[in-house]
Amino acid sequence: MGSIKIKNIKVFAYHGCLDEEGKIGSDYRVDLKVKGDLSLSAKTDALKDTIDYVHLNKIVKEEMATRSKLLETVAERIINRVMEELLIVQKVTVDVSKINPPIGGNVQMVTVRRSKSR
Repeated sequence: MGSIKIKNIKVFAYHGCLDEEGKIGSDYRVDLKVKGDLSLSAKTDALKDTIDYVHLNKIVKEEMATRSKLLETVAERIINRVMEELLIVQKVTVDVSKINPPIGGNVQMVTVRRSKSR
């Protein structure tokens, strides 16, 4: 078993319940951690035998581009695609963070974490 982490994927997107959020957008941070059996790729040194982090990044960017009201919904879409498209992944955890959320206070970010295992 092994894990791959992609930290601080920066994305500009239009998520949120407020109409203004859908128009002006906001900065987001996504952190992704996947676990799977990396023993074969450690031996073969072949990309086809591992969890491709370029593919993971592509999934995150594509799902972040689809507007949702809730960060939970975005996180769930990311998780589902990772599990569907990368069969070697046994567990995925994603943190979706909204930077400077419009909540009437000095808050750096709000984060939603979701996980799923096979």
